[in-house]
Amino acid sequence: MRLLIIGSLGGQIGAASQIAIRRGAKVSQADDIPAALNLLRSGKGADLILIDVGLDISGLVSSLEAERFAVPVVACGIANDTRAAVAAIRAGAKEYLPLPPDADLIAAVLEAVVAQDNSLIFRDPVMQRSMRLADQVAPSEAGILIVGESGTGKEVMARYLHRKSRRAGQTFVAVNCAAIPENLMESELFGHEKGAFTGAVARRIGKFEEASGGTLLLDEISEMDVRLQAKLLRAIQEKEIIRLGGNQPVKVNVRILATSNRNLQDEVRKGTFREDLFFRLNVVTLTLPPLRERPADIEALATHFIRKYADLNGVPERPLSRAALSLLLRHPWRGNVRELENTMHRTVLLASGPEIEADAILLTSEDGSLSGFGAAESHTATPAFANPYNDGLFGSPSAPAAAPAAPAMAAGGAGLASALVGRTVADVERDLIIDTLRHTLGNRTHAANILGISIRTLRNKLKLYSDQGMTVPPPPSSDPDARL
Repeated sequence: MRLLIIGSLGGQIGAASQIAIRRGAKVSQADDIPAALNLLRSGKGADLILIDVGLDISGLVSSLEAERFAVPVVACGIANDTRAAVAAIRAGAKEYLPLPPDADLIAAVLEAVVAQDNSLIFRDPVMQRSMRLADQVAPSEAGILIVGESGTGKEVMARYLHRKSRRAGQTFVAVNCAAIPENLMESELFGHEKGAFTGAVARRIGKFEEASGGTLLLDEISEMDVRLQAKLLRAIQEKEIIRLGGNQPVKVNVRILATSNRNLQDEVRKGTFREDLFFRLNVVTLTLPPLRERPADIEALATHFIRKYADLNGVPERPLSRAALSLLLRHPWRGNVRELENTMHRTVLLASGPEIEADAILLTSEDGSLSGFGAAESHTATPAFANPYNDGLFGSPSAPAAAPAAPAMAAGGAGLASALVGRTVADVERDLIIDTLRHTLGNRTHAANILGISIRTLRNKLKLYSDQGMTVPPPPSSDPDARL
């Protein structure tokens, strides 16, 4: 992991950098924010920024957003400076790290903030076949196309291939082709010269140059505009790029990995993907099976996520009961591993007692809403909190507030049910949403992901609570859904 420290390396921040280095991070340093931005523009990328709380954190976050540097920021300062910590979070920092530094805390921050769980957990023979092929082709220089449904772990597989390759000691750079606007993608890939377009305030190195010597992942490449595909093909074939606004070719040496959740041969037939680029990328195709076709992986992955989120949230690690495991094995998992991870995160927060029972598991239904607390034992059963006003977790804002939860709990386990008997569905739902929002420090995007609901549904719920005079945790300024 690449760590960029902004501020003096003297004293406690210097000690923090040494701990990070011992934990495997590659550390670079800038005295101030302009120098840090110049480092990022020059291609010396970062996975995490650690900044002195006394510097202009809000200005840094704004500059990062304006220049499309998607790097999380952690502020650090004197441990008892509570006011500065709160101000830093509100300015857009993801976390606050108290000084003097604690080795275990720094390790936890490095892991949690970057939020990359690159573990490949598998037990099923279907997945084992894919892994054998991955191990066979990883040491080569061949381009690899990784295909599979959304949520199957295509980027995790790409990082695995990089770690097993001869380029493992070099940089791995990922570009999400679906998340970058079409008019900015060329600059993102190839870089630009100062003044190349409005807003190009300085020369910026693109992802090809940043990844030179290492691996470049083109994530969801099927989303790339067909006109840019011709320039991409030339860059791959000639191993050189020309920055936007420049005229001098720049040699690059990258291994290309690409992912897609679409059938690229169908896209070629439709004319939305170049055939010559398809064959250039498709030296080897690695297919990741959906989770429903690898049932033996469900228990292994669920156990892994339980351990991860119990540790992250400081709650007991509970094993799955037989009924809970049976429930997980029967679910179709349309969102694959990503859906399972979100489900187990929710479950860890809701579980009580010595084991995780079925009543603590909320599963995503076909319409995107959640059902559970034992009701998903049968796909034909009515969800435990279902009602004709269903919209989101347990019901819509217009649902009758007086409907008691107790009857619906009869099919669930006694542990959680006993704690909820006598409370209304609306009260339980509200408390779960607010508690999750507090857990994410007000970040609406993260809260919606944990809850398994859409941002729109969360926005409607929070508006209702505000209109009722309730205090809703404020969002950090860096949250793209801070308007909620």
